[in-house]
Amino acid sequence: MEVCYLAGSSTACVFTDVSFISLFFFSDSLSQSMADQHESVSLSPPQADRATAAGHSWFPGPPPPMYSCTLTPELVAKAREELQEKPEWRLRDVQALRDMILKEHPNLRTRLDDAFLLRFLRARKFDYDRALQLLLNYHAGRKTWPEVFQDLKPSTVKHVLDLGFLTVLPRPDPNGRYILFLRPGKWKPNDYPFVDNVRALYLTLEKLIQPEETQVNGLVILADYTGVGMSQASNPGPFLAKKIVSILQDGFPIRIKAVNIINEPRIFKGIFAIIKPFLKEKMAERYVLHGSDLRSLHRNIPPSVLPEEYGGTAGRLDMSAWSRLLLDCEEEFVVEFCQPDPLEGVVLPDSMLCEGEQAGGREEDGFRALRSQLYYCY
Repeated sequence: MEVCYLAGSSTACVFTDVSFISLFFFSDSLSQSMADQHESVSLSPPQADRATAAGHSWFPGPPPPMYSCTLTPELVAKAREELQEKPEWRLRDVQALRDMILKEHPNLRTRLDDAFLLRFLRARKFDYDRALQLLLNYHAGRKTWPEVFQDLKPSTVKHVLDLGFLTVLPRPDPNGRYILFLRPGKWKPNDYPFVDNVRALYLTLEKLIQPEETQVNGLVILADYTGVGMSQASNPGPFLAKKIVSILQDGFPIRIKAVNIINEPRIFKGIFAIIKPFLKEKMAERYVLHGSDLRSLHRNIPPSVLPEEYGGTAGRLDMSAWSRLLLDCEEEFVVEFCQPDPLEGVVLPDSMLCEGEQAGGREEDGFRALRSQLYYCY
């Protein structure tokens, strides 16, 4: 996928098709003086990576270099009904967001291709202003939480993947939603810093959001709290807990449709008490606590997509498949994240707060100053 980081003037750089952007930067026929007005970085994943990712047949490969809608007629209808996405206006809407970025934030080095911008429009039901805010929050996270985003690539979190902290189940649920499976009890504070779990989670979300069907259908989380004790519960603390919740709520273009908790210990009430104040009402309502009741779990996630360990019929739990998929996409993530800070040289207004964060008390002022561009999700 040939895309561009942009910096400097926004002169004559607005096109409806990403191929024209590529031509603008790379064609020899264009004048050097015009090309010098912008800084560019190729974000095209190596062809070998595309072929490798495509080899994991249970998960869709990366999008094509030029945007072409891959939604089925059923998903087109669903996107129209739930996200206010009109196929006949899709590229017009992308162009409108692109125009806003270039006009209002000409120094922001961000991808401007259709497929990338569509993620943010869909996550905000094609509200241009909210989609732009989400994009700014998405990039601001790299600046405000550098320990997560510095040198972010699968090989740096291989120890997390090998431990079995997270995976993605190979079969989506009947609503077409992939299931992100977490096992917090696998991690012990002496193993490695907790932030490494957040890094692995973020890489997983980045991969999950690539397919258009995930952008429309959303995502389901299943968390098995077996083995979680006081050491794990107390390690993140309220400050880090809010930062993690904010990744899912305030700055990543993905829709979390349900969070299923199973085998939660008594201490989970304390854990949830830490998390709940940071959850928006809609998100809090999507948490379902099942205890050890598999029948309750199956009413929310059918056995046909669950592994045998959870009363399912989808074979034994394989934690390694997702690990291999991420590691095979190493170069793709190097291109995406191991680049200069996209907000370097960009002055953001002090008033730029994530949606829903303006209503806190005075005790939140210090946190807002540090993390004013955090993440939002449905």
